[in-house]
Amino acid sequence: MPGTDLDLLIAAARKAGQIATQYFKNDPDVTDKPGGAGPVTAADLAVNAMLEETLRSARPDYGWLSEETEDTAQRLSTARQFVIDPIDGTRAFIEGSRDWAHSLAVVDGGQVIAAAVYLPIRDLMFAAAKGSGATVNDTPTKATAVPMEGATMLGAKPNFDPRYWGGQAPPVKRAFRSSLAYRLCLVAQGRFDGMITLRPSWEWDIAAGALIAAEAGANVTDPTGTALRFNNPHPQVPGVLAGGTALHAGLVARLEP
Repeated sequence: MPGTDLDLLIAAARKAGQIATQYFKNDPDVTDKPGGAGPVTAADLAVNAMLEETLRSARPDYGWLSEETEDTAQRLSTARQFVIDPIDGTRAFIEGSRDWAHSLAVVDGGQVIAAAVYLPIRDLMFAAAKGSGATVNDTPTKATAVPMEGATMLGAKPNFDPRYWGGQAPPVKRAFRSSLAYRLCLVAQGRFDGMITLRPSWEWDIAAGALIAAEAGANVTDPTGTALRFNNPHPQVPGVLAGGTALHAGLVARLEP
């Protein structure tokens, strides 16, 4: 049994990858969740079942929050919680893209203390423990420290609409990846300078990536610059903004309240 929470998450993420890749590009059964919540595949459910059994057996006193498990208030009374997205980027998974990930985190007192994000098709394992830095495939990784002018930002096109920015979009180059967890990890890796989503974000999409990016040196907050907190009664935060100190500060200053 892995000793630390981080070791446990990494081992579980790799096992998740073994399950998911059996379904990938193999015509997985797809259904739509109620209320327009998006698609779910047989792979999502199989990975979720394994993770819930593996992680909760290893840490039975931890609470549980997963995209594919019905949420209950029980987690609010626990000291630590698993926050899990079995497959972040399900649409990318269905489309045959490589940019989907398993996102696994442990939260303590509203803060993420251990995180693993694994992209099995790319064989990229991003990991971090609070206060210990971030790694990709066991190699330390750092976010960039470029200013806003000319920075490359990950985010969907609507986030850069001038109405959010006092009438003028920020002078950045825009790119996109389906998985929010992967976007945060790409900032941690220094391949992109920042990421943004102005939409309310589910905790399971961002908890692991938020710690990894922060441990790589990025500032990670909501769009107002307020620190993120997890294990909320309604498990969402009001968007995410991540980037090096200068970029992050410049973006917060330009965003309309």
